[in-house]
Amino acid sequence: MPADRDDRSDLGLLEPVRAGSEAETTTSDHAWLRALLDAEAGLTRAQARLGLVPREAADAITGLARSAEPDPVGLDPGDLAVRARGAGNPVVPLIAELRARSAPELSRHFHQGATSQDIMDTAAMLVAARTREVILAGLGRVVSALAELAAHHRQTPMAGRTLGQQAVPTTFGLKAASWLIGCVHARDRLAGLRLPVQLGGAAGTMAAFGERAVELLPVYAEEMGLAEPVLPWHTLRFPVAELGSALATVTGALGKIATDVVLLAQTEVGEVAEPPGPGRGGSSAMPHKRNPALATMVRAAALQVPAYVQILMTAQSAALERPAGEWHAEWQPLRECLRLTGGAAETMAELLEGIEIFPERMRANLDLLLGVLAEHGEQPGPGPALALVDRALEHVREVSP
Repeated sequence: MPADRDDRSDLGLLEPVRAGSEAETTTSDHAWLRALLDAEAGLTRAQARLGLVPREAADAITGLARSAEPDPVGLDPGDLAVRARGAGNPVVPLIAELRARSAPELSRHFHQGATSQDIMDTAAMLVAARTREVILAGLGRVVSALAELAAHHRQTPMAGRTLGQQAVPTTFGLKAASWLIGCVHARDRLAGLRLPVQLGGAAGTMAAFGERAVELLPVYAEEMGLAEPVLPWHTLRFPVAELGSALATVTGALGKIATDVVLLAQTEVGEVAEPPGPGRGGSSAMPHKRNPALATMVRAAALQVPAYVQILMTAQSAALERPAGEWHAEWQPLRECLRLTGGAAETMAELLEGIEIFPERMRANLDLLLGVLAEHGEQPGPGPALALVDRALEHVREVSP
């Protein structure tokens, strides 16, 4: 018996960090299908603008692509997935469906001159661009919360720790400022990436697009709201590899914060706590516990994304003019990177916007350190920590939009 749609769906049961998040929606099977449709329709519109295909063909495929959500033109992603086994990608059965739903004199112009990889890569960049906006919105909340924490606690003393041991005094404001700079750097790197359309035809020569082929690149990029590539990048996979690297940098910055929160929230330390919430932080065996659940989910994402990025990096060794496996291997890891990063940014924003700081506990732990230092004839203070916090906040004001 065929499985129900829900049985084929990955709704995040094993990845709660992205379950129910906005990034889950922008990377779902339906979101990918929407992007594939947009890529096909955008290509036909771009060709129509140059007189390469009839305007009526562009209108027809655009109408199909813009059909009501959540099921674009009534297509079932699960059915397309099974049918994709025939060609190794979902574009072939998708274009067959589109042509079957329009008049032959118009549908013959759909996908004209393109290859499946043109559409799949462009759709991947569309999904990435749409999810990037979600990630950047989450990072914006993170940056705002961290700037507020750094400013508010710029003079809150606490023990600095190296190699897990108390070292010398610092301030919580400086710690928050350090988290802040890491997130700003990661945000800016992700925001600055160029996400290009893909358009090369059968072997990357654009021959099937005719004499105006090169003119088509900027027009297609404009239709898609993506960057114009210098050349087709069928086997030049740096756009995907660089995107993966940037996503790993984001989750690394968020994971650093999450790790510190887990350690500072330990019972024996007790200097911070996650925001309380119904059912949050509970234990199935120990009801007295208040576990750092949000930080744990962010750490889980930060530990997974670099592993997925390794696949994206390895896929750069694609052979000759068309990959045989490398390109196909990117799809799911790229989706995981996008939705895990989006979920991590949203989760960290929630954590930081409600985090509880306990200056009295920080002071008590610091007094223990100062007592040890006094025994050794040392009485160091936090040094220029205040000036460093101000320097960090000024930098963020300069680089933030």
